[in-house]
Amino acid sequence: MPTTGKVKGIISNLVIVDANGPVAQNEICMISIGNTKLMAEVIKLQGNQAFMQVFESTRGLRIGAEAEFTGSMLEVTLGPGILSRNYDGLQNDLDKFEGIFLKKGEHNFPLDENAVWEYKPIAETGDSVIAGSWLGEVTENWIPHKIMVPFKFSGNYHVKWIAGSGDYSINDVIAILNDENGREHQVTMVQKWPVKIPVKAYKNKTRPFRIMETGIRVIDTLNPITEGGTGFIPGPFGCGKTVLQHALSRQAEADMVVIAACGERANEVVEIFTEFPELIDVRTGRKLMERTTIIANTSNMPVAAREASVYTAMTIAEYYRSMGLKILLLADSTSRWAQALREMSNRMEELPGPDAFPMDLPAIISNYYSRAGYVELNNGETGSITFIGTVSPAGGNLKEPVTESTKKVARCFYALSQQRSDSKRYPAIDPIESYSKYLEYEEVKDYVSEHISSEWIDNVIKVKDVLLRGREGQEQINILGDDGVPIDYHIRFWKSEVIDFIILQQDGFDAIDCITPLERQKYMLTAVLEIIDAEMKFNTFEEVAAWFKKLINSLKQMNYSSFKSKEFYKYKKDVDEMLNEIAKS
Repeated sequence: MPTTGKVKGIISNLVIVDANGPVAQNEICMISIGNTKLMAEVIKLQGNQAFMQVFESTRGLRIGAEAEFTGSMLEVTLGPGILSRNYDGLQNDLDKFEGIFLKKGEHNFPLDENAVWEYKPIAETGDSVIAGSWLGEVTENWIPHKIMVPFKFSGNYHVKWIAGSGDYSINDVIAILNDENGREHQVTMVQKWPVKIPVKAYKNKTRPFRIMETGIRVIDTLNPITEGGTGFIPGPFGCGKTVLQHALSRQAEADMVVIAACGERANEVVEIFTEFPELIDVRTGRKLMERTTIIANTSNMPVAAREASVYTAMTIAEYYRSMGLKILLLADSTSRWAQALREMSNRMEELPGPDAFPMDLPAIISNYYSRAGYVELNNGETGSITFIGTVSPAGGNLKEPVTESTKKVARCFYALSQQRSDSKRYPAIDPIESYSKYLEYEEVKDYVSEHISSEWIDNVIKVKDVLLRGREGQEQINILGDDGVPIDYHIRFWKSEVIDFIILQQDGFDAIDCITPLERQKYMLTAVLEIIDAEMKFNTFEEVAAWFKKLINSLKQMNYSSFKSKEFYKYKKDVDEMLNEIAKS
């Protein structure tokens, strides 16, 4: 018999239930309001009292309402048909709901049970398999979707029967497995998995070493992220966090994109829903939405739903990683998730940490980020989840607890600058404050040396040094005036401006400049370093500014021209002539 109980206390989305039987941590409970049932999760147990966070509005709930515990945790349904879907944090398909507003207590099945899939077997009768082993394959949009042994299966199994090639629905039996005791288990294309338990369908995690191309120069050139790496983007309101994530989803070298909108403003989420179906994937030429899944919870939804959305998104990403795919997971914004944790912690009257966030906030964030990574699967194939979250610190304060806690675990730090944003220098990533710790990994150094250049990392360090010296020169000019400093200070500043305009800044509305392949980035970085190393002599600071402005204009035209085209080389010739003239003078 399932455990039942009655509601004893209600504090907004925190509900206290007196249970009449055993209850487990993180167990799902259904609370009744008339004929409507609200989904809740147990987050604390104290005697026979269960403290639960309700994922929906509790308006109308009364003391004494009936509650029934399900005996299972918050789970997602995994199977063909997840791609191109718009889900909420509980994996309800938003496109199946009727009307403008979500109705309380309304749920639906996340997959299409009537769809027919062209199935091809991979395993054979007599094969030995374990959880996560590939049994067959269907084509989902254009991505090969592997049908796997359910993750809940433990131990070794033998394939007694496997379905032949043909058309099947997700509920059709495609395999029969025998366990070590000889018992038969039927397997369909669908399985369930708790969102807060990482999917462990791999042998081991390895240190990521392959640079993941994003097409964004300030990331790929100065602060690269690796396939299976982690990074985060903090910054004040209006500095371009969401736009940068959209660019990453369009351009990053990934098989699939999962977007978790956890507590963002509704207009930004609507923008994703309306723009993504129309965008063309620059790498495949197909619709971007064909390889995208969106998990959406807006800021006007109950705070508990924000926690569900980030875990649902990660679990779906882990599912596809187990198929040997490269997944890009974007979360916007983890600050809203942390605010939900703070709100529930305060309602339970727990001991507060800095800024009233939970004391264990760093551990929660660390555990979540650790679920990303580059893994070797049980069959020798590899898969990866590259995770990039955004943080929206109040007032742009990068010293607040969420930013500091994330900084400890994420390997890449892309700090957005209010000053750069105000001066329309996009992407507004601060090149001095930002960093990538992957450049310190020996595996990454070896990969870069072999696939890009043996001098690449040294050049990146040199570029950052020039930017730092340029900023120092600018500060001196601002303090003492243009004619109050030596001409060398002006040259130093303008050399850093060349890097800023040509490498750091990028036009997201230009068909060519919006995405820069790594080969082109290497070429342009080499061209810029030639300018940095060139000896220059000027008589006045006015000459310095005029010459560099003309040079920067030619270099920008190179960025807008097709790589290695006649027009591209025409502007490169102009740059070379300017350098020769200044060297002769």
